Amino acid sequence: MAAAGQRLILAFDYGTRRIGVAVGNELLRSARELPPLTARDGIPDWNVVSRLLSEWQPDLLVVGLPLNMDGSESDMSIRARKFGNRLHGRFGKPCEMVDERGTTREAKMIAREAGHKGNYRQDSVDGIAAILILEGWFAHQEGLPGGRLSL
Repeated sequence: MAAAGQRLILAFDYGTRRIGVAVGNELLRSARELPPLTARDGIPDWNVVSRLLSEWQPDLLVVGLPLNMDGSESDMSIRARKFGNRLHGRFGKPCEMVDERGTTREAKMIAREAGHKGNYRQDSVDGIAAILILEGWFAHQEGLPGGRLSL
């Protein structure tokens, strides 16, 4: 495993139909979107996840936690935690949960500014949301405003 500050990180925006994925480099503090994972009722094809982790060899996994605006748990946050626990259990990689409140709304705004027509079922913004989750994690590590707390 790489030392803190030099890790390769995969971030996930958990969803019941799709799971957004982004990869980032802690040293450069940069992230980019990867193709989303298809999920069936929130369960991905674990063979595809295994191939993804084999290809990228991440040192850390980050999963967005969709809390309610008041900070309380939601049904989706419980499912996202379960997904994070399964990632850790299946692949033995450290997995951090990160407050993702507002990332989907921000991802849609970014997509609209880039010319997205608004059909999010057909052309999802899950990867953009995963980038935002990871960028928020980076900011938190630096103690910068906009950083998302690891929970």
